[in-house]
Amino acid sequence: MFQVSQANTPPAPGPGSNPAGTPVPDPATTPAVPDPGATPAGEAGAASASAEPPARKAPARRRTSTAKKSADAAAVPDEPGVEVVPAAEPKPRTRRATTPRASTAKTSTAKTSTTKASGTRASTSKTAAPKAPAARTATTARRSTTTRKKAAGSAFSRENLVYGRIPVVDVAPVVEDGRFPAKAVPGQSVRVGATVFREGHDALGTTAVLYDPQGTETERVPMRLVAPGTDRYEAWLTPTAEGAWTFAVEGWGDLFETWRHAAEIKIPVGQDVDLVLAEGVRLFDRAAAEDGRPESDTELFRAVSRTLGNGDLPAEHRLEAATAAEVLAVVGDRPVRDLVTESRRCPLKVERDAAGRGSWYEFFPRSEGATFDAESGSWNSGTFRTASNRLEAVAGMGFDVIYLPPIHPIGSTHRKGPNNTLVAGPQDPGSPWAIGAPEGGHDAIHPDLGTFEDFDAFVARAGDLGLEVALDLALQASPDHPWVTEHPEWFTTRADGSIAYAENPPKKYQDIYPINFDNDPEGLSLEVLRIVELWISHGVKIFRVDNPHTKPLWFWEWLIGTVNAAHPEVVFLAEAFTRPAMMQALARVGFQQSYSYFTWRNTKQEITEYFDEISNRTSAVYRPNFFVNTPDILTEYLQFGGPAAFKIRAVLAATGSPLWGVYAGYELFEHVARQGAEEYVDNEKYQYRPRDFAGAEERGESLAPYITRLNEIRRRHASLGDLQNLTVQQTSDDALVAYSKTKTVRHGGSTYKDTIIVVVNVDPHAVREGTVWLDLASLNLDDADFNADGSFWVDDLLSGSSWKWGTHNYVRLDPHYEPAHVLHIRRDVK
Repeated sequence: MFQVSQANTPPAPGPGSNPAGTPVPDPATTPAVPDPGATPAGEAGAASASAEPPARKAPARRRTSTAKKSADAAAVPDEPGVEVVPAAEPKPRTRRATTPRASTAKTSTAKTSTTKASGTRASTSKTAAPKAPAARTATTARRSTTTRKKAAGSAFSRENLVYGRIPVVDVAPVVEDGRFPAKAVPGQSVRVGATVFREGHDALGTTAVLYDPQGTETERVPMRLVAPGTDRYEAWLTPTAEGAWTFAVEGWGDLFETWRHAAEIKIPVGQDVDLVLAEGVRLFDRAAAEDGRPESDTELFRAVSRTLGNGDLPAEHRLEAATAAEVLAVVGDRPVRDLVTESRRCPLKVERDAAGRGSWYEFFPRSEGATFDAESGSWNSGTFRTASNRLEAVAGMGFDVIYLPPIHPIGSTHRKGPNNTLVAGPQDPGSPWAIGAPEGGHDAIHPDLGTFEDFDAFVARAGDLGLEVALDLALQASPDHPWVTEHPEWFTTRADGSIAYAENPPKKYQDIYPINFDNDPEGLSLEVLRIVELWISHGVKIFRVDNPHTKPLWFWEWLIGTVNAAHPEVVFLAEAFTRPAMMQALARVGFQQSYSYFTWRNTKQEITEYFDEISNRTSAVYRPNFFVNTPDILTEYLQFGGPAAFKIRAVLAATGSPLWGVYAGYELFEHVARQGAEEYVDNEKYQYRPRDFAGAEERGESLAPYITRLNEIRRRHASLGDLQNLTVQQTSDDALVAYSKTKTVRHGGSTYKDTIIVVVNVDPHAVREGTVWLDLASLNLDDADFNADGSFWVDDLLSGSSWKWGTHNYVRLDPHYEPAHVLHIRRDVK
C-alpha cells in the first residue's frame, strides 16, 4: 500500500518515545515518578478538606512509596541517550566479599545505589528509637540524616536523566538523532567519536563497540583522545557484511590508571606509601577475581598482589612489579573497569560494495557503432549489439560500472538540434532526456537501439566482463509521452492551459515537461515504482537519477525505502548539483551516492578544503562520486589546461574518493566547448559521436593507459577504498596538493597496514617544486617501518621510482612529464 508519512525512517521522538528511541511507559497505565514539588496523587482532596494531615500519615506513605519506587524502577526506561546496564543483585552485607568482583561488568550506579540506599534506610528507620533533642549524639545525627533522606527518597529517581554515571555525549556518526542511519560498506573503517568526561580527577577510559545485525558484539576498540583538553575520543570500527548494524560508546572508570597515577606520585616522595600499596593489593585482587579473564591474567595479577603486599621488599621494587611492561600490556588490552556506562546503540546501515566504491564509465549506446553514409547524408544509429563491442575496452580500463543515458523513445515535438538549437533536422536524434514518443515511455526501448532481448544480452555481456549496468532514471517527459494525454494531472498546467516545460533560466528546455507530484502523489509514485521494478527485472541494479533535487524529498524516501526493502542490492546515484542542504538531505533519505562539487574545485585551497569536508564533515551519509566530466560539464580547467589537466583531474578523482567517474571522450582529451558555455561543442546529447578509441591509443594520443593504471592502483590498495581516512598534508607551494590515506586491513586472520601518499601539481602549465611536510602520526607507522636513519621508503606507483622520505620532503613535479606522485609506504623494512 502506498504510504507517504514516515515510510522508511524510525518515528521521531514523541509522546511514546524518549529521545534515544526507547519506548516510554504509557502515562495512563504506568505510575508516575513522584515530583518533589508536587502534591502526592490522591491527597489533593484531603489537603483541601483539612488544614493539617494526620499525625502518622507521612511515614507510612513514605514506606509505601519506597517499596513502590523499587518496583517501578524496572518498568521505567533508562535515561535517554545513555544506557547504564544494571549490575547483579547486591549480596547481603554479611556475605559481601572484601574484594568486589566483575569490575568489567556494565554497572548501573543509578539503579544499584538507589536499591542499596532504600534498603539501608528502611532498616535504620525501623530500629532507631526516639532520642531527646538535648542528648544528640553522632550516631543519632547519622540516623536522623538517614531518616530525612528516606523521607525524600520517594522523590529520588535517576531513570529519566540525560547523563549516566560517566557522561557520554555527542556520539558520532549519528544522523538526525538516529532517525536516519549512518552509512558504510563491508570492510570500510568507520570513524566513531564521542565526548566522554567525569567528575574529579580519576582516570577514565573509552571504548567503541560494534554490533552485527543480530545484536552480537563483533568488535571492541579502545578510543584515543583527539587532542588534550577536548575530552573528545575517536576510534575506527569495521563492519564486515551488509545489514543493519549498530555501534555504541562506553565510558568507564579506569581503576588501574587511577591507582598508578597516585602511586607514581606518592611512593617516590614517601607519602602514604603503606596505604597506596594496600590499595594496590585490593585492586589486583579484584582484577584477579573478575569473571571471564584468561588464567594467565589471573595468575599475573595474583603475583603482583603478593609482591605489593610483601613488606620485606622496598616500596619502589613493589611499584615496579605493578607497572612492569607485562602488566601494562594486559591492562591495556583488558582494562580493569568500573562504572561502565554505554551510550545508546546508534544505527549503521552497511550496504553492498557498489554503494560506496567503484569506477564509473559513461557512454551513449547510440554512438557506439554509429555510422554516417556520406552519399545519402544519413546516420545509422548504434545499437545494443554494437555497443556491447565497446564493453571489453571499458572493462579493460578497470571500470566497474557502465552507465547509460536514457534508452527510451525520444519525442519529436520541440526536438532540439545540434548544439541545443531549436530546430532539428530529420536526421537529428534528439536528446535522450526528452523521454516519450508514440512507441512508448519510460517502460520502452528506443527502436533504434534494439529490443528488450538485445538489452538483456547487453547486460549479460557486461556481467561476463565484470561490469554492472547503471541506467538513467529521468522523471520527466517529452510532449509526446503517453503520460501527457493519459495523465495530464501529473504535470503543471499554466494559466493559458499549456503544460509548463523545464526551465533553468536563462536555459529553456521546451522538449521536456517536468512532472508534478502534488496533484496525484499516489498514482504517480506507484507508476515510478512500477518502472523501476521493470528495469530491475532486466538486470539493472544501479540507477543514476537525473535532477532528483527537483522532486519532493518524501518521494525519494518512500521510493528508495520501498525498493531497497525488496531489493537491498539496488543502488541510487543522485545527479544533484544544487545547494548543500538538499544534497545532504537526498543522501539521508536513501541515495547511496551523489555527484559532487569536485568538478569545480581546481585550486589548492579549493581542493584541500573540499577534501576535508567530504572526508570529515559530511561522510556519515554523503558519498561523493568524483566525475571528472559529464556531457553537460566541461570546465574551463579542462578546456585550457591541455593533456596535463586531464591527468591531474584523473589522479585527484581516482585517489580522493572511493567513487569516481569518466564520460567517454575524456581519454581522448576532448576539450572544445560551445562558445559561452561550459559544455562540449557538438554535444553528444543532440547528435551521434562515434570515436576512434583504438586509433588514438595506437598513436599514443589516449589517456586510457593512464586511467587503467589508476584503476589498478585503486584495486590493489585498500586505503583508497575508504572515504573518512583522508588526511590533508602541508606543502610549501600554492599549487602543490598533498594528502594521505591509511587503513589497517584484516584479511584471512592476518593484519597489515596500507598507506598511500598523493602529491599533485594542480598547475597544468608550469613546473612546481617545494616541501611536503608529513604528519607522521596520520601515517600509522611502526618502528619496523623506519630505516636506521629514521627515514622510510616510498615507492611511486606511477613512475616506478623509490625514495627515502621523512617528516619533510622535497618534490618537483613537471605537469608536461608527470604531474603527480602516488606513493606507497613500504612496511616492515627492518
